Amino acid sequence: MIPIAVVVCVMGGWCTVYLADTLLRSSSSVKNRYESWLSSNGFTLSPFHIKWHTGIFNRLFARCAHFNPHFLYIWFSAGMVFGVLAMFGSVVLLSKTLLQTLHQMMADTPDGSHEQVLQVVVPGVNLPVSQLAYFFIAILVSGVIHEFGHGVAALREQVRLNGFGMFMFVIYPGAFVDLFTTHLNLISPVQQLRIFCAGVWHNFMLCVVALSFLFLLPIFLFPFYYTGAGALVTEVAEGSPSSGPRGLFLGDLITQLEDCTVRGVQDWHSCVQHLSHNPQTGYCVHTAKLHLSYTQGRAFKRLDGTMECCGNNSLTDLCFSYSNNVESKLFACLPVRKTIEASRTCHTNTDCQTDFTPSLCLIPSLENQTRLIRVKHPPQTDMLFVGYSSHLQYSVSLTNFVPRLGFLHPDLPVMLETFCKYLVSLSGALAVVNAVPCFALDGQWMLTAFLEATLSSVIQERNNRELIGFFFLLGGSALLAANVALGLWMVTAR
Repeated sequence: MIPIAVVVCVMGGWCTVYLADTLLRSSSSVKNRYESWLSSNGFTLSPFHIKWHTGIFNRLFARCAHFNPHFLYIWFSAGMVFGVLAMFGSVVLLSKTLLQTLHQMMADTPDGSHEQVLQVVVPGVNLPVSQLAYFFIAILVSGVIHEFGHGVAALREQVRLNGFGMFMFVIYPGAFVDLFTTHLNLISPVQQLRIFCAGVWHNFMLCVVALSFLFLLPIFLFPFYYTGAGALVTEVAEGSPSSGPRGLFLGDLITQLEDCTVRGVQDWHSCVQHLSHNPQTGYCVHTAKLHLSYTQGRAFKRLDGTMECCGNNSLTDLCFSYSNNVESKLFACLPVRKTIEASRTCHTNTDCQTDFTPSLCLIPSLENQTRLIRVKHPPQTDMLFVGYSSHLQYSVSLTNFVPRLGFLHPDLPVMLETFCKYLVSLSGALAVVNAVPCFALDGQWMLTAFLEATLSSVIQERNNRELIGFFFLLGGSALLAANVALGLWMVTAR
């Protein structure tokens, strides 16, 4: 379900705007001035919709349209080819997404192993409220770049641009260009196709630019941040197993998980996955530490079949299993930190026979799927984590970038990375959705122009070509509507 707080904020905001607009329009003293101000500044208000239209950017669009005509011809011709391929590719992608959604709906338990390429995003449900700013700014930037492509392509094809505008519908921002329809209808279908495909082409190129910037971010930030030294902690979930006086803190640099080296965030995730899918690591412990005062004579089975030998539920002691030359399975309740401090990892006693010190391999006796993980973050004392590996993985936020100077904030690279990721995903989604042959989207006009350019010599009757296009648009609209409806149901109702 959508959080009540989000619904209340959205409805409350729009009710306030609508009430203020109604009061100003009903006031005889300010009505004329208010409506005149809205008209002169290009504002239009309606329930859950605000639109702004202006012509102040027309000169900028014109300058861009006359920049290197030969390059722009190649640029928008490439965009036309991409747009046509994207139009057919979007149908394949939406069909695959629909089949995946139906499969998940019929499954008893959702299968997370096959992530969908396209997903419906609902703020507050599958989009964290803390990242709403990234989401809406990325949508607005993607929309502006999309419409910028249409505007420049139209002016290059001698179609007049009436103006540019932005709008807000419910909570989603967007942009648009106002083209002179008469000029648009007079040019050839191929010219129309260049204009209609320019939006999705520019969205695709925005994805490429954002992705390139994301990969080159370490180079851009090299004078201020360095990478490869470890994973820097930027946030620790309050009350999680990773917090506390012996836990992790903001600014800690994690360099190792057990004997798995951590050079960055990707290494951190790989190490956690490696430790969770492999048997529990053991520790080489000097036999002198196996004092009788620590050893418990009795060990009992837990419900899952594992053994426990610390009956007092101590927060500092842990049950270890080991074997010696006499008995194959022994158990000892030992203080964890003192026992494994500065000890190396092992899996059998043979791993510990590398020096003249008599040592045995002690393996923590824990419940199934539970792990003891030693997290190194020098110069602080190692953090000892006992629990599910996923709890450790998702209770800590990390970054690859370590500030070179103390006044540099560690969150700046994280913000840039997050925004680039949103740009890539949302601009890509806008390109795919707009390319769908669907009523009221770019795909409608792309399909119409494509059919006119390719079928005019084969099917001479215009009405027949329009009928073919209508059925294609009907199928594309149904496909998109089904994806949105089922996607919303999966996100909000399940």
